[in-house]
Amino acid sequence: MEVLIYLVPMALLLGLTGLAAFMWSLKNGQYDDVQGAAFRVLSDDDIRK
Repeated sequence: MEVLIYLVPMALLLGLTGLAAFMWSLKNGQYDDVQGAAFRVLSDDDIRK
């Protein structure tokens, strides 16, 4: 049970780190153009005939 003294703060720290990374990606516009990425996948500009 003494290991919980280490595991609970580490889990909280990892969770807060993930939340901070997600909030940072929202702030920097990572998810602004959702449809554009879908159309770029279908684009075949790099295929030469």
